[in-house]
Amino acid sequence: MAPTLRRVVAHAPLRLRVLVGEDLLDRPVRWVAVSELEDPTPFLEGGELVLSTGMRIRPETAGPYVTRLVERGVAGLGVGLGLTHETVPAALAEAAERAGLPLIEVPRETAFVAIGKVVSELLAAEQYEELTRAFAVQGRLTRAALRPEGTHAVLGRLVAEIGGWAALLDDTGEVIATAGERARGRVPALRPELARLRGRHASLTLSTPDEHVIVQALAGAGRVRGYFAVGAATGERTFSPVRHTVVNVAGSLLTLALEQEARRPAAERRVRAAVLRLLLAGEVDGARAALAALGDPLPEPPVVALATRGDRDGVIEAAGGAFAAALGEETIVLAASGEEREALVGALGPYGPVGAGEPVGIDRLAAGVDQARRALAAAQRAGVPVMHYAALPGQGLLAVLDPGAAQAFATALLAPMLEYGTRADLLESLRAYLEANGHWDAAAQRLGVHRHTLRYRMRKVAELLGRDIDDPATRAELWVACSIIG
Repeated sequence: MAPTLRRVVAHAPLRLRVLVGEDLLDRPVRWVAVSELEDPTPFLEGGELVLSTGMRIRPETAGPYVTRLVERGVAGLGVGLGLTHETVPAALAEAAERAGLPLIEVPRETAFVAIGKVVSELLAAEQYEELTRAFAVQGRLTRAALRPEGTHAVLGRLVAEIGGWAALLDDTGEVIATAGERARGRVPALRPELARLRGRHASLTLSTPDEHVIVQALAGAGRVRGYFAVGAATGERTFSPVRHTVVNVAGSLLTLALEQEARRPAAERRVRAAVLRLLLAGEVDGARAALAALGDPLPEPPVVALATRGDRDGVIEAAGGAFAAALGEETIVLAASGEEREALVGALGPYGPVGAGEPVGIDRLAAGVDQARRALAAAQRAGVPVMHYAALPGQGLLAVLDPGAAQAFATALLAPMLEYGTRADLLESLRAYLEANGHWDAAAQRLGVHRHTLRYRMRKVAELLGRDIDDPATRAELWVACSIIG
């Protein structure tokens, strides 16, 4: 806010004396203008303290001169003595008295530039005080944003600082939070204005004789996340530049809150994808700890893995409370065996074919997921909505083998690899390699690793088993063994 004429006159070193308008000195002085023109008003904006030696002011022109100044809205008139006049002309004083214009006597010893410096310093001081207050308000708004109430706390703090009301709306115009008694009642009237902002990162202002309203679109990551409206009763300082800054700070904090809220589901999905990768690597404890950060437990075994390539957002929503995570191009959903599995298969059906594995323990989830992915591939090839791993071609052949003998054969054949530390990835890599008929790129893509990584693993498998995995007979034996091991 600009300093008042009273503060300027009270500056003792200037030795200014009020001749007219002692009761009008609370007018703000926005600048000092020195002019000897008969009509300086074309060069004024209003709010100035006009200084003149009265060189062109004569008794007959004093009245019109004062009238023009008043109509222009100047704060006051200062007359310098000692050059043109030894005292302020009586006609000028009378005209100022009639028009209600503060008239100030400036002694010969006081330079006009000194008055200009004082006003400039007072303006700078006022601006500094307002900025200091604005920084303090920004700090209080930031602390409010860190409170558990989040957006509600920011709106409440803003209203406490500037008065009026405030509202936060989502990108469809629905109310998220409000503060101030009039907020709820004012929102419906804003909806036509929100339509003008729809999809645009812009703002608008609305003014009535009683109220001033600012509406901002809150945009983050290239799209509008919501809208922020704040209103206050019309007045001299309704939305000063500093108050505008405070409103903008609140808008930035609210934008950040909406952006964080929008990104939370994506962040949770990344965590679930990481949990799934840990489970497939056999890191059950690490997966359990990561999932606990979201407040969710691991599914209770035995579980059935379901795989689909349908719309991921739709699949995750259809899965409801079941664990669902991305794995390459597929989305993997874990279900309890029995009725829950069938219910989930039905829920996922609208999003495309579903592959279902066999019930497995959490520590053998990699086998179950692989089964589900193979079943999904078969469902896509056959053009059927659901394929269960047990129904895949080849599983019937294994069923005619003596279970004990088959298990002994598979265990003996794969023992050197299975006993090699905790390298569960070798078994899954071998299975993917065999199912891809020895095609490195297809197998590596299925595993989500680089083909060089897969080549290294296969060399290790061949070394451990002492077999040539390029030999068709060896591949057939290994495929049977892997299918038996599960």
